Amino acid sequence: MPDPLDRFPPSRAAGLRRLADFVPHAGEAYGMGRNTDAGPEGQQAVSGLSPWLRHRLVTEHEVIASVLGYHDPHAARRFVQEVLWRSYWKGWLQMNPEVWTRFLTERDAPLSSDLARAVAAAEAGATGIEGLDDWAQELVQTGYLHNHARMWFASIWIFTLGLPWALGAEFFLRHLLDGDPASNTLSWRWVAGLQTVGKTYLATTENIERFTNDRFRPQGLATRALPLVEAPLPAARPLAPLKQSPSPGRSLLLVTGEDLSPESALPAGWRPEVVVIAVSGDPQSPWPKGKAAARFAAAAVEDAATRCAAHFDRPCVVASSLMSDAVLKMARDAETDQVVVLEAPVGPVADAVVQLETVLMGQGIALTRVRRSWDDRLWPLATKGFFKFKERAPAALIAEGLRI
Repeated sequence: MPDPLDRFPPSRAAGLRRLADFVPHAGEAYGMGRNTDAGPEGQQAVSGLSPWLRHRLVTEHEVIASVLGYHDPHAARRFVQEVLWRSYWKGWLQMNPEVWTRFLTERDAPLSSDLARAVAAAEAGATGIEGLDDWAQELVQTGYLHNHARMWFASIWIFTLGLPWALGAEFFLRHLLDGDPASNTLSWRWVAGLQTVGKTYLATTENIERFTNDRFRPQGLATRALPLVEAPLPAARPLAPLKQSPSPGRSLLLVTGEDLSPESALPAGWRPEVVVIAVSGDPQSPWPKGKAAARFAAAAVEDAATRCAAHFDRPCVVASSLMSDAVLKMARDAETDQVVVLEAPVGPVADAVVQLETVLMGQGIALTRVRRSWDDRLWPLATKGFFKFKERAPAALIAEGLRI
């Protein structure tokens, strides 16, 4: 199989080229063909932009602006909504962080030997279920799956195989080039009937056959999808206000894999003393550990380092993780008053930022979180379901300067 990074080159320039190539197809053609998975070698109607969006090598604003600059808003509505799902999931999880805590708890629950063997077989693509085994192998080899295949996979994992949903979500996070804590976790919960309580997604032989162009016709799938249950969630917490520009003072800019285009988020003319870019949040984190995903993330960081050094005209250092000694050393050597970081959504990087803040405080250095205007306008709207969110989103998009 070809190198996955030939299909998804990990640079901002490559992401912008993919966007330009896709824009003419983001209207009716996308709406008609987006549910069909033609396989890794087939012609897909989807954009394939998610790996670049995941790390904000290309931003949501840029993608929607490009599409609406070419298409009528009505013709492009389905694609625009797909991009907005990303912001909806992030905003919802930001206000409901207990869901991330529960995911980690369920992921780390002890397994019986039989269950552990069943999970290993599913991850290896050795269940004997046509389609599922192929998707497992495709995921590991390429770091990518069509969104419809992800839904089928999750449904079969949960309802046919009876495996823990959190371990399936963990499997995806380890290997996906676009493995996003919010989108991935909440999508698995939705399939399981936890996210929209009682509403599940059942994969069927007929649906898989139809939308894979007859490539797969799995037998023996579950015919019922009884929703999983959990204790009620605590009330959502309001989104805490954050600055959209750094405080005055000598600064170290800390760039994470959650947002590798800080030059488009920070005020024009602002300059830190030094820039540090971290490959991961915590060196002990299991994400990403898949070969393709880890290579993509590392190369994307190097791409960001080159751009940041040129844009800010400052030294740029790549650190192995947010918890690396290099972060604290550079902050001391540059005699900085603060470490500035673009807000990381709930997930492993945000968890590491909290740990780093404690260390910095012990050294008398402040940590300043800055929120993009996009997130500041859209995340607070994710208080109910996506239908309500998309009703309220146009006003936020107009405030972002988009024609909608």
